Amino acid sequence: MAIQKPTRKPLPLEVRGSASQPLGMSATQFLRDYWQKRPLLIRNAFPGFEAPIEPNDLAGLACEEGVLARLIVHDEKRDRWTVKNGPFDEAEFGKTPKRDWTLLVQDVDKWDADVAALLDAFAFLPTWRVDDIMISYAEDGGGVGAHVDQYDVFLLQGLGERHWAISDDPEAPLEFRNDIELKQLKTFEPTHEWLLEPGDMLYLPPGVPHDGVAIGNCMTISIGMRAPSQAELTGDLADFLAERMPEELRYTDADLTPAKRAGEIDAAALNRLRQSLPFAAALDRDLLADWFGRFITRYRNAQVAAAPPKATTEAAFDKALDAGATLVRHPFARMAWVKGKKDATLFVSGHAYPCPADLAERLAGERELTFDRAPGKADKALLLALVNDGQLGVRKGRRR
Repeated sequence: MAIQKPTRKPLPLEVRGSASQPLGMSATQFLRDYWQKRPLLIRNAFPGFEAPIEPNDLAGLACEEGVLARLIVHDEKRDRWTVKNGPFDEAEFGKTPKRDWTLLVQDVDKWDADVAALLDAFAFLPTWRVDDIMISYAEDGGGVGAHVDQYDVFLLQGLGERHWAISDDPEAPLEFRNDIELKQLKTFEPTHEWLLEPGDMLYLPPGVPHDGVAIGNCMTISIGMRAPSQAELTGDLADFLAERMPEELRYTDADLTPAKRAGEIDAAALNRLRQSLPFAAALDRDLLADWFGRFITRYRNAQVAAAPPKATTEAAFDKALDAGATLVRHPFARMAWVKGKKDATLFVSGHAYPCPADLAERLAGERELTFDRAPGKADKALLLALVNDGQLGVRKGRRR
């Protein structure tokens, strides 16, 4: 007879907190089951909670120099969003509409000791993981629209009520609207909705679509966690290492053999990069080649080519080529190329262009180019783009 394994009950999406357990469970259980994994609504996380700052004091802080603050107004009928950045004049708050606006003030914990004291409740997290406490005051209907944060956040209701909607659908669309300054989602279909009252707290891990709308006048306290991107980490680590590397450590090619094709960044060069750079081993061949091609064609360039005052039209370019014009490389235009599976990638002064290998070799190896027959449509388009970027000049020739 088969032995059935005991089934584990699904984890609740909503729990009730208490003075002794603000998370509604132990910190160990929260970190194991929810942290960076799934949302959690904690009713009564802070029993009898009273906001540590008044709305008027928050508005006054938003008027101070050096304080990061935004005022967001939503014209619901036209679906228009207006964003103003602080510091603000006090008179600005007298011009706000009767509803549908929000004041956001960041780093309030740095300016107010009572707000900073809220962080004691989150001592189960490393202190270096905490970013700031942002506080929003909104009047009826106020919010910032449906969006996604890329960091962990605890949304503690301070005053009034706020309606929160989230989507825990892993396939939820994450495309942004392109018609407004805010990074709002184009599409938002909530899977869960709640009304939060003072002392209630909603935890959201990174990447969960959510939308909060004020019901009457309300204040929400957002305890956000610092979450640097891999791009930030890599860039800073690279700078850190670069500052500490001796000047005499350089790219070397003592094993160099005669170049087979002018200007090509070949497999041997890419292998040398992998051996000499700490990060290069983690990059695939195409990504490494794309970076190096852009870098090496910018490296130590004292000047850059400037675009001509007037762009050359396709018709004028055709006429010049038909008349036997010579294309002359700008003295400061550096070129290289990498062979791909089909064609190649041409690098010109830090920019990359798809290009046939034979044309890429000519451009990288010859300072002056003439054509016995008219280039194909794609080749001509590339050449014209380089002319209009100032990388190539056109010297008139005699008509063939």
